Amino acid sequence: MDSEKEKLKPAEVSQSSPTSVYRDFLSREKPFWRAAYQPEQEFYATIASGDLALVKRLCQKPFTEKSGLGILSGNPLQNLKYHFAITAAMVARACISHGMELSEAYNLSDFFIRKADAARDKKALDQIHREMCLEYTAHMQQLQRSPALSRMVVRTLDYIDEHLHTSLGLSDLAALSNVSPEHLSRTFHKEMHCTINTYICNRRLDTAIQMLLYTDDSIAEISSLLAFSSQSYFSRVFSRREKLTPSEYRHLHLRNFPL
Repeated sequence: MDSEKEKLKPAEVSQSSPTSVYRDFLSREKPFWRAAYQPEQEFYATIASGDLALVKRLCQKPFTEKSGLGILSGNPLQNLKYHFAITAAMVARACISHGMELSEAYNLSDFFIRKADAARDKKALDQIHREMCLEYTAHMQQLQRSPALSRMVVRTLDYIDEHLHTSLGLSDLAALSNVSPEHLSRTFHKEMHCTINTYICNRRLDTAIQMLLYTDDSIAEISSLLAFSSQSYFSRVFSRREKLTPSEYRHLHLRNFPL
C-alpha cells in the first residue's frame, strides 16, 4: 500500500502508448525539425515553467517566420501546419514531463491542431500558435500553484483517462493501488475535491465534446464508445452540465467553428 505521505506529480507515473500520429511523435527521442535545438528547448521549458509574461514576449515573433523549418510539404501553408503539429507535440511533451496530466495535454493539443488545420493563411496560424502557447503556459502556471497528488490518486486518474471506453468500478480502481475502495474514495475526494464517479462522468463528457466537434460519430455511437449506460442517460447528463443537448451543442459550435 502506498504511503499517504508519498507524493509525486502525474508525469512520474508510467503511461500507455498513445496511438495518433502526433502522440507517436512524443515518444521519438530525436525530433525531426531543423530549427536551432537549444532555443527550441528553452522555449518549451519556459512554457512548462508557467512563466506567462516571458512566453508572451517570446510569442511576439510570428511562428510562421521562424527560421530553420524543414520542408515537409510542397505547399507552403501545409508545410507550416505540419510544423505546427510538431510544435504542439513538443509543447505537450514538455508540459507532461513537468506534471500536466496526459488527458489535459492531449486535449489541448487535439484542439489546437484541429484549429490550425482549418487556418486559411499564415496570420491565422500565427494567432493560433500564440493562443496555444499561452493556454499551455496558463495551465502550467496554475499547476505550479497546486499541491502534488498522491501516487495512488495519480495512478487512478491516469487509468481512468485511458479507459473511458470501459466500465470503471471503484473496487477495480482500488485494486490498482492495493487499497480498499473506502480508502481510495476518501483520498480521491480529499485531493480532487469531487467523487470518483463525478470525475469519470466529467471526463467522459469532456471527451464527448471533442468527439461532437471533431468526428462524424453519431450521438448513439459517442454514447456507446464512452460507456454511458444508455443514450438517454448520456443526453441527460450532458444537457445538465452544458445546458444544451448533444445535438444542439454540435450544431451550435460547428456553425461557429472557423472553416
